[in-house]
Amino acid sequence: MTLTFESPDQPDVVALIADLDTYQDTLYPPESRHALDLASLKQPNVLFAVARDSEGQAIGCGAIVLCPEFGELKRMYVSPRGRGQGVAKKLLALLESRAMDFGCKLLKLETGPYQHEALALYASAGYERRGPFGDYTNDPLSVFMQKHIAS
Repeated sequence: MTLTFESPDQPDVVALIADLDTYQDTLYPPESRHALDLASLKQPNVLFAVARDSEGQAIGCGAIVLCPEFGELKRMYVSPRGRGQGVAKKLLALLESRAMDFGCKLLKLETGPYQHEALALYASAGYERRGPFGDYTNDPLSVFMQKHIAS
């Protein structure tokens, strides 16, 4: 497996993101989904990481949007064929490390209550629950978390 920072507009990465959208469509109504589109993921303040299997196929991705006061974790996903191999944990560690390289000290995220694996991953990585931030509103289908990544 390889983990690198890449452009999200590659066909296999676009397909991976589409799989994530399809999955989330089964869990949450549109008004409770806060995904970034492809154009947003290509902005200069976005760090976008891709995990690839031994055949070079994209099996996971994740992004951090660098804001002035914090970074926001977005678009974390591992395809079913990539699960159980520690891909998400490695992607998260890579993203956190790169965010620190850019001076980021605090990461925040929004996920949903039905994504039990994601909630467990974030909790095991030291993320703690918090209230809404930025433009988010209090939504029973949103779980907000944060982690201080540098002192």
